[in-house]
Amino acid sequence: MLCVVYKSPRKEGTYLYVERRDDFSPVPAALMTTFGKPQLVTVINLAKREHLALVDIHKLRAALSEQGFYLQLPPPPENLLAQHKASIQTEKG
Repeated sequence: MLCVVYKSPRKEGTYLYVERRDDFSPVPAALMTTFGKPQLVTVINLAKREHLALVDIHKLRAALSEQGFYLQLPPPPENLLAQHKASIQTEKG
């Protein structure tokens, strides 16, 4: 199973996986509008992969089979202030 990966020019760290190059027909129009003009990143042969860096490959395969696309969002930003406050509380404790 091949999939094609595109990145969003509008949303840093956001990637769209589809089954065929330049075929965005399964992707909702509202999502495509928000995503912006897709920029090709790579083509991946999922049959030869057991895992990917930031994506659960089983969820990716399921989404491609069921809905024809997979949207990867960036991880939430770290809240360094909250982490610092928690470490201070631990030190005082």
